[in-house]
Amino acid sequence: MKHSALLCLGVFLASAVGVTCGAAQAAAQNPGSTAPRLGKVSGLVRDSSGIPQLGASVVVIPEAPGVASSYEFLTNTQGSFSGEKLIPGAYTVRVTLAGFLPYLQKHVQISPSLTTTVRIQLESLFASIEQLRRPPLAGNAEPDDWKWVLRSAPGLRPVLQWDESDAPGSIMSSVIVEQHIQRPLGIVALTDGARRPGSVSNVAAAPSTAFAYDQKISGNDHIVFAGQMTPDDESPAGGIATVWLPSGSAEAGPSSTMVLREAKLGASGLVFRGVRLGQTETIALGDRFLIRAGGEYVLVGLGTPAYNLHANVKLETRLTSNWNVDAIYAALPNGTALNDSLNDELLGRDAPSVLAAALNQLDAFPALLLRRGHPVLESGQHEELAAERKLGQHSILQIAAFHDDNSHIALFGRGSGLPAEEYFQDFYSKGFAYDGGSSSDWGGRVALRQRLSEDLELTAIYAFSGALIPVAEMDSGLRDGLRSAQRQSAAARITARIPQSGTHLSVGYKWINGSALSRVDSYGEAEYQVSPFLNVGIRQALPRIGFGRWEANAECDNLLAQGYFPVNTRDGQIFLVSAFRSFRGGLSLQF
Repeated sequence: MKHSALLCLGVFLASAVGVTCGAAQAAAQNPGSTAPRLGKVSGLVRDSSGIPQLGASVVVIPEAPGVASSYEFLTNTQGSFSGEKLIPGAYTVRVTLAGFLPYLQKHVQISPSLTTTVRIQLESLFASIEQLRRPPLAGNAEPDDWKWVLRSAPGLRPVLQWDESDAPGSIMSSVIVEQHIQRPLGIVALTDGARRPGSVSNVAAAPSTAFAYDQKISGNDHIVFAGQMTPDDESPAGGIATVWLPSGSAEAGPSSTMVLREAKLGASGLVFRGVRLGQTETIALGDRFLIRAGGEYVLVGLGTPAYNLHANVKLETRLTSNWNVDAIYAALPNGTALNDSLNDELLGRDAPSVLAAALNQLDAFPALLLRRGHPVLESGQHEELAAERKLGQHSILQIAAFHDDNSHIALFGRGSGLPAEEYFQDFYSKGFAYDGGSSSDWGGRVALRQRLSEDLELTAIYAFSGALIPVAEMDSGLRDGLRSAQRQSAAARITARIPQSGTHLSVGYKWINGSALSRVDSYGEAEYQVSPFLNVGIRQALPRIGFGRWEANAECDNLLAQGYFPVNTRDGQIFLVSAFRSFRGGLSLQF
């Protein structure tokens, strides 16, 4: 255990050092190379409605003194342009097109062996006049660039992706830069419901108010503040999160996170206090390797403190233009899966909103459990080796083998008259969290993601792994009457968007072949956003009221209330379930 803690601490400190030296390492050149390594530029020119513009004149002008030559391009029918063999350095991009205001962007950096993609939005000459004479638009007429409350297009977002335009064997990374797109400043949300009912360390199933604000410091440097408050007389709670993004996003650069949370646990007088410190870094090694690494320290207090220190590492390796291999070492439970550049590129995903990511940090504490009256945290390790194969332009198949080593498995259920030193009752959901003990299991996963159209996406998953099940007779305590057994699961999820009404709909179902008190492939559930049994979510853009963009959303987990398993123990009869039936929803304003 000492060696394991020292290893985690070493990775945590190493990733922290990456904040200051990661960028310098990525830009370092091979001193033994005599030939210059040139870069590329490509771009997409659209109007304010997102329509590609044909025939736009693009001039790329070097800013280095003494360099007089410039590069000129015309956009094609797709609104795109590209150029090769550019000397690394800073450039100014100028775009002109009849009927539109000229566009000028300075200090666009061209890096060696990288493709810099510039996405440009032109404004009409009559945009200001048209805006004044138009009546207020309904919510369904708004362009969908804001991606509801939890996803939006940042104003400046470098993203590490793979460039496959070169010949086989010459694989290069690329940097995409979003230009001239408004970055949302803040979110205010009124919500009710919990993502993890039964866990006192997470946001409770009670009315609450949340906010997030993105503050630019200088250049690409941003800091995001988020907060949440539950103003209840018997069980008030609140938290605050701070995320520092030196590169403007967490997808392509370092990020540092600090979260503080406090909650009174009903009339018992107990108070939960927790702090989370996290550090992540993304580093490109040469032309074929990408490392996403991070570490996290969690400390909670409930009379007696409990803590966790763990590391997360993902190595993405591009073997060919169609094959990608990932090696993963991650902590369980994982509130959010590590980013995947191949999936995001093929499926056309935008990076998650930094505002939403900061809000999610408030609800990412591991479950707090009790064992013989002493607090412990839900914890475990996940090791995985996955191969990914491109199938067409917008489809990807993953085959993975993994191993889960859990130290404290969180079980959830309901019951009355249970001993408080083992069953940690949640004041709002009336459920409890229980330490199911440890387990070590192997598993596998086959997953297919298919983007059927711009508004429709399908995910299908088959997985098998170990899960806790009860034995036939349970004369002693619950923990002694549990064992791990292999379970198979099949899941499907469909996400759709209705452009006419501005409605987003997601429906998913996960089937398990037998009783399972714990999750089957919990890492895969987080990566592909699926949960046991039937889950439905809907988000509806609302008409413009005053300023900003309004949205109502509602989600239901385990809609059919499946998987509740009665267990008779010496402490009485209880019902255990891998996922509670729960509802949550709210109203949000993004500005």
